[in-house]
Amino acid sequence: MKYFHLIWAALFRRKTRTFLTLASIMAAFLLFGMLDGIRTTFAQLGQSADGAQRLQTTSRLSMVETLPLSLENRIRQVDNIEAVTYANWFGGAYQNPRNQLFTFAVAPNYLDLYPEVEVGPGQLEAWQRTRTGILVGKAMMDRFKWEVGQTIPLQSTIFPNSDGTLNWSFQIVGVIQAKEGRSAGFTEALILMHYKYFEESTPYVNANVGWYISRVSDVNRSDAAAKAIDALSMNSPHETRTMNEQAAMAAQISQMADIGLIVGSIMGAVFFTLLLLTGNTMAQAVRERTSELAVLKTIGFTSGSVLAMVLAESVLLVVIGGVLGLGLAAVLGPAVGTFSGGTISLPAIGAQSWLLGLTLMGGIGLLVGALPAIRAMRLNIVDALAGR
Repeated sequence: MKYFHLIWAALFRRKTRTFLTLASIMAAFLLFGMLDGIRTTFAQLGQSADGAQRLQTTSRLSMVETLPLSLENRIRQVDNIEAVTYANWFGGAYQNPRNQLFTFAVAPNYLDLYPEVEVGPGQLEAWQRTRTGILVGKAMMDRFKWEVGQTIPLQSTIFPNSDGTLNWSFQIVGVIQAKEGRSAGFTEALILMHYKYFEESTPYVNANVGWYISRVSDVNRSDAAAKAIDALSMNSPHETRTMNEQAAMAAQISQMADIGLIVGSIMGAVFFTLLLLTGNTMAQAVRERTSELAVLKTIGFTSGSVLAMVLAESVLLVVIGGVLGLGLAAVLGPAVGTFSGGTISLPAIGAQSWLLGLTLMGGIGLLVGALPAIRAMRLNIVDALAGR
């Protein structure tokens, strides 16, 4: 630390170049923070204690293939299964096709299997009584400024109504939100409608559902229950695949895209570019100070001290920019959720992300500073002072 003033002075010797480099590092770690939040969100889907008790049964062929409604009673009879519900994808867009909403047609007991979710007092009963009623996530209510009791039009992206059009009309009877202390996740971005009304109103659903959700009594015997459920329809036209909620979420996401691979590829390209940029900055900075480094050696600084100072300068440059970038990501994450009305929800930058970020900062700093530092350590005093 006694050489910190020398390191700081060297770092900001060319202020314009340093600030531009810091801006590049900030941008890289801002992107890292945001993308790591997205990766974490998808990785944590279904990992709650409640999620561990739930199994999801879908078609073995594809998540878009439907299953017969008659399978429900057979699943209920499987050992270790204490409750079963079902749902079907509806799609839905509001006013503009770009306003795509997560809308599901669900069984009356659907929310019984999600104790982490709550609906306002009396609103669940009102939903059960209202044929065209829907429950809307709080984020969606805030986004579109909807109110309970309001009738809204939705346009299905797949299913026509009984009149042959894609236009549907629903009455908002309740608000869905995560219980206090629980993560909202996608819960508050959902819209739930009655499966019975959905089935009666469209000719394309004939006693079929998209997937089943089962709750097990004993989590330790979930695998056996999953195998027993799949055995019910083995060698039939509608074979199933049953997994715990986390594995099911991961499988569904992987059918659309490999989030981990996408995020990793983007960050790899960003950090590779950052290595080249920061490495060039450090190499140029040390080259400009060749004579000064020679003077330091002349007055008694050891080669090891010079090596350490150049490495410290490189690490300090990356750490300052990285911490500012991650700090900005921590501020912008909640702000993005607020301004998007909950459509985009990014988790806070947690301790694990900070630890990974700081590790990357230190590693990049040491890597880009290694060659300039070794060159400075091996510097010949006579040749340096002579300009050779």
